[in-house]
Amino acid sequence: MKEERVFNFSAGPAILPIEVLQKAKQEMLSLKRSGMSVMEISHRSKEFKEILEKTKLSIKQLLKIGDDYEILFFSGGASLQFALIPLNFLNKSADFVVTGHWSMKAFQEAKKLGVVNLIYSSEKENFSTTPRKSDLKANPSSDYVHYCSNETIDGVEFKYDLEVGNLPVVCDASSNIMSKPIDIKKYALIYAGAQKNLGPSGITLVIVQKDFLSRAKSNLPTMLSYKSFAEHDSMPNTPNTWGIYLIGLVCDWLREKGGLERIAEINLEKAKLIYKEIDESNGFYRSKVEPSSRSTMNVTFSLPSKELDEKFCAKAEEIGLRNLKGHRSVGGIRASIYNAFPLEGVIRLVEFMRDFRRKYS
Repeated sequence: MKEERVFNFSAGPAILPIEVLQKAKQEMLSLKRSGMSVMEISHRSKEFKEILEKTKLSIKQLLKIGDDYEILFFSGGASLQFALIPLNFLNKSADFVVTGHWSMKAFQEAKKLGVVNLIYSSEKENFSTTPRKSDLKANPSSDYVHYCSNETIDGVEFKYDLEVGNLPVVCDASSNIMSKPIDIKKYALIYAGAQKNLGPSGITLVIVQKDFLSRAKSNLPTMLSYKSFAEHDSMPNTPNTWGIYLIGLVCDWLREKGGLERIAEINLEKAKLIYKEIDESNGFYRSKVEPSSRSTMNVTFSLPSKELDEKFCAKAEEIGLRNLKGHRSVGGIRASIYNAFPLEGVIRLVEFMRDFRRKYS
């Protein structure tokens, strides 16, 4: 009997590739004929060490990462990194670029732990844009500059890799990691909660330049120390073995799809279809985001009234278009179309948008 699947537009935990879920299902009871699930084997076992090393190598290959970077895995989600990064790397001061809800949260958390400077904020523009490169004036003595490359709630994405003089750049790439190629050399540290493009919730990928890592404080508790995680190969305690295993399967899937260059083309094609319907709706669908800053991962828009927003989501649910309701803090509609989201689902959404507009405009 074929199991029913819906088109899941959730912002996270989000859709995973069906091929990955099928592979995990196949190996659920016995990983490589071991007679044990990956969730049952020891994290010190040969079997798991092979999974860990293969996953790290796959990440390096996909993102073209050299040996001058460490690949680490943390629990606690990206929100824990909001505190861990300043705990480890903030000495004099840090600069923050705020373009939405999550970069604001990171700024507020770091503010509790040291001196932070807000060098750019689009809050007055209702978080509808990203800065031009010339807009950013950092403090030369800062320890690092932090930004979020894609804001899931506001639907705003940077279309370039941030550079601010010679300062180390720290990036929250939770919602667009692996969705396109990036110039890894421009980053001192990238972190990403896995539950959007990488794997399940409960695990966070960290890519950190070894030179930057050497600056981390050494007097922190074991579980709060970047150096401790690097020294113990992400295992100062028992890691999320299931999460690391699934990230490895997602990386295999990405390679099979043609790598990040190809996945970027597919993602752009999906996003363009929705934005085209928004732009041609004569204002029935409204995007607050400047076209040059529109997210490829999270398409946000609203209808002429809150009542129509609610009706839109309800009617969409009836035909298997799930989780389109915008974040509770902003309302409206949000279609999250991460790597694993199929083109077929985007086409179905656009057809529904067109029919809904004709009926209710």
